Amino acid sequence: MDALNLLTTRRSSKKLAAPAPNAKQLEQMLQAATQVPDHGNMRPYRFTVIQSETGLQRFRELLSKTVTELNFGDDAMKKAERVGNMAPMIIGVTFAPNREVAKPKPEWEQMLTAGCAAYALQLAASAQGFDNVWITGMWVNSPLLREAFECTDKDKIIGLMMIGSPTEEGGGPKNTNLECFTTYW
Repeated sequence: MDALNLLTTRRSSKKLAAPAPNAKQLEQMLQAATQVPDHGNMRPYRFTVIQSETGLQRFRELLSKTVTELNFGDDAMKKAERVGNMAPMIIGVTFAPNREVAKPKPEWEQMLTAGCAAYALQLAASAQGFDNVWITGMWVNSPLLREAFECTDKDKIIGLMMIGSPTEEGGGPKNTNLECFTTYW
């Protein structure tokens, strides 16, 4: 798939199944994520790959415990079950601001880099034939997930990349009306 076609046709999908990317494909995805624009070479991101049955079970338990401990209710528990079983591979992307360099860059710049890394993961997965979706919501603020992902006070989980094989045909390009978003000078 050529780059322009990938960029103009990638879509999120919540209908994911096995197989997930293999070790070589995963390495390519992570390599792509580390090639994003990064002013000052700060690398303000971390990845938590959840793919083994033990890891997926632990992830499901953390979602369920989050709902219970925070009293989110029955609807949230059903959503936790859906999210926990959505994909055969999950990659948690954590923004981890870097202050260890002589000239640190503003945190907002570093967060953009982490966001680009998350998107690069999605693009690299799509380029290899896998569907994916970027999940946030109540899960990224879960104290239990933050602890499991070894977040410090300044770290922020910016997304859970749900990755797997497509189970149905994609919806095709959105054909966005660019006039709503574009000004020409």
